[in-house]
Amino acid sequence: MRINKAKQRMLAGKPALGGDVLLGSPLAAEMLSRSGFDYVLVDNQHGFWEEDSSTLAFRSICLGSAVPMARVRQNDMSSIGCLLDRGALGIVVPMVNSAEEAQLAAAAARYPPIGTRSWGPVCAEFHGEDYGSWIDNEVLLAVQIETEQGVNCVEKILEVDGVDGCWIGPNDLAKSMGVDPNTPVGAKARDEAILHVLSACRKTKKIPGIAAIGDSQRWIEHGF
Repeated sequence: MRINKAKQRMLAGKPALGGDVLLGSPLAAEMLSRSGFDYVLVDNQHGFWEEDSSTLAFRSICLGSAVPMARVRQNDMSSIGCLLDRGALGIVVPMVNSAEEAQLAAAAARYPPIGTRSWGPVCAEFHGEDYGSWIDNEVLLAVQIETEQGVNCVEKILEVDGVDGCWIGPNDLAKSMGVDPNTPVGAKARDEAILHVLSACRKTKKIPGIAAIGDSQRWIEHGF
């Protein structure tokens, strides 16, 4: 059995810090895993990753101390199941704007009777032959809140069973709100929306996450 140590840290209220790999290099993913990160995110949405290279990246990450996670290209059963079958222990789903969309993601991330994930984790069984007995508990599903619509529906999104937490995308959120985060007024509006999501996480007892570039410590102090 492999324990998702990053998920356990977050469930205990401790920050888990991760690196995002985009350039399609499994070796780079391994190097980040050996650098002290809690997880390494293989970014299939914005990165240069294919199915084969993602598989190699997940295995390479496990040579270090980090947990292999992935951001999928889109919210559907095939995209989510594909990367789980290849060894991801955490899934980030972009642009989740409603409870219905969150339900689709939650169902795709776990096997029946909890969800609808199809059996076939041939590549993922490098985690152990008993993979099927523990993965539903150890997998982390984070939905991205990165639009004004998502913020407005955030409590209903987080109340969905199977959603472990969220991952805020500050840049897309600011664009969706029509504000410039490089101005005091725009930064204030965006940050108020972010803190609204944080409040919803606390209310629903879900994990608050955020993509933090350059201001990680500030958001950690808020409780992300």
